Amino acid sequence: MQKNERIFDNTEIAFSLKNDSELERAYFLFKMISIEPLVRIGTAATNFAIKARLPIEGLIRSTVFDHFCGGVNEDDCLPVIDKMFKKGVSSVLDYSVEGKEEEGEFDAAARKVLKIIDFAKNIDAIPIAVFKPTGFGRFDLYEKVGSGIALTNKEQSEWQKVVERFDIVCRRAKENDVAVLIDAEESWMQDAADDLVTQMMKKYNTEKPIVFNTLQMYRHDRLEFLKKEHKKAMDEGYFLGCKLVRGAYMEKENERAEELGYESPICKNKLATDESFNNGLRYVIDHLDGISIFSGTHNEESSYLLMELMEAKGLKNNDPRVWFGQLYGMSDHISFNLANLGYNVAKYIPFGPVRDVMPYLIRRAEENTSVAGQTGRELKLLNSEKKRRRIL
Repeated sequence: MQKNERIFDNTEIAFSLKNDSELERAYFLFKMISIEPLVRIGTAATNFAIKARLPIEGLIRSTVFDHFCGGVNEDDCLPVIDKMFKKGVSSVLDYSVEGKEEEGEFDAAARKVLKIIDFAKNIDAIPIAVFKPTGFGRFDLYEKVGSGIALTNKEQSEWQKVVERFDIVCRRAKENDVAVLIDAEESWMQDAADDLVTQMMKKYNTEKPIVFNTLQMYRHDRLEFLKKEHKKAMDEGYFLGCKLVRGAYMEKENERAEELGYESPICKNKLATDESFNNGLRYVIDHLDGISIFSGTHNEESSYLLMELMEAKGLKNNDPRVWFGQLYGMSDHISFNLANLGYNVAKYIPFGPVRDVMPYLIRRAEENTSVAGQTGRELKLLNSEKKRRRIL
């Protein structure tokens, strides 16, 4: 692909699934999200309304929920999944209920992921499942295990249940031939999660990658980690599944490092983060014989780079070892234009009861407010498509 072929500027393809009213709603939402004080006030008001159990679910459902989420359950998501798949975009069903702390809730989360994997088994449009480590166990427990602190008998039993939840989900994924992405979280709990995911890869990635670990490339140590994990996989005879993202906890990471007086694990600036992510892409494409990649990014230049790297290696656009991924409700100009050229593309489709998914939706609003250029880019593209349709 030539660098000057700016395929992501094609708004007709990007928004082909949106009718005029959906286009107007998307423009209105991103316009609201672009106003930081409004996001703060709206977040506070929404939190208050939910705690007071005010009847606001209908309003949320018809606006921000329907834009960023697929539905309240798996079946509710099917119309969205089917529509996107007709345009070549696959789905990753993401049960986006957060902040649970009880064993019963962790068991329920594991059952939900198993249900999604079974649901996906016979649906070509859902080739991938996903879960968060803290969906299956307490954050503090991961932190303690990763720090090498001795566990009490009760905690040992608790950790064994976490391991069992990982194992049963990864085993079902292999049985159903559905890949499973395991998300990354804060650095101070991640060592334990990484070790556990590596165990699962060693056990279930014997024929091809089924289990994928997530590397947040805004951490300056992740490229070296990727290389070490690759060597381990080669030495021990299994395939590496690797999801690359930039990262989601930058402010929290930097604040904790400053508060506790250690060097922040986060790259010094955005340029260094971009280089880290792009170098990760280069390394994986150079070693595709043993690694498969899910490139989770809304960054146009990184997406162009991955296309160029694939072309330079003579890879087909739909090489099964390379996937591009974005979140539902964002960066349609990347997702649908890539799919239009035959690349493997999947959208993360969050779902769950409206009230339970609100923490996720609030994070999406805050992220779009804080990420420089993200909301402005969405508004510019939506406006271009509105103008194009008026001209027609």
